[in-house]
Amino acid sequence: MPVIDEGQKAPAFSLPDQSGRIHSLKDYAGRPVVLYFYPKDDTPGCTTEACSFRDALPDFSKVKATILGVSVLDSDSKAKFAKKHSLNFPLLADPGHAVAEKFGAWREKNMYGKKKMGIARSTFIIGPDGVIEKVWRAVKVDGHDAAVIEALQKLNSKK
Repeated sequence: MPVIDEGQKAPAFSLPDQSGRIHSLKDYAGRPVVLYFYPKDDTPGCTTEACSFRDALPDFSKVKATILGVSVLDSDSKAKFAKKHSLNFPLLADPGHAVAEKFGAWREKNMYGKKKMGIARSTFIIGPDGVIEKVWRAVKVDGHDAAVIEALQKLNSKK
């Protein structure tokens, strides 16, 4: 699997969100994008992560960043997840995991001694120029939203 590192151009993508609207990376040119990959809609860790991003949206707006969540479940699953938790940002469906693979978020996981492929919780800050500015792999949910905001603030202060 490819591994995308800081300083590399982000792979292009186009995926549907919870309402079926297609989002492409090129749609967000000129502004930072927080692209986060999560294993599954409406599970405890994924819900905590999504809700923390939702609650921090005013802070993300201050740094003009767009939040995009991605998992392999379909748009219908995303619509239920978004509605249940009032998630007001795009959740993108990557059922063939092609985009997760491009970003290196589709990896072998070991759960209770069983190995299987799946999304490893990962976050990427993509700069306004489409270059990866910051990468988190094996994300721990607690406090992650604050770490992402802090990284965005640092990036903005360098300009």
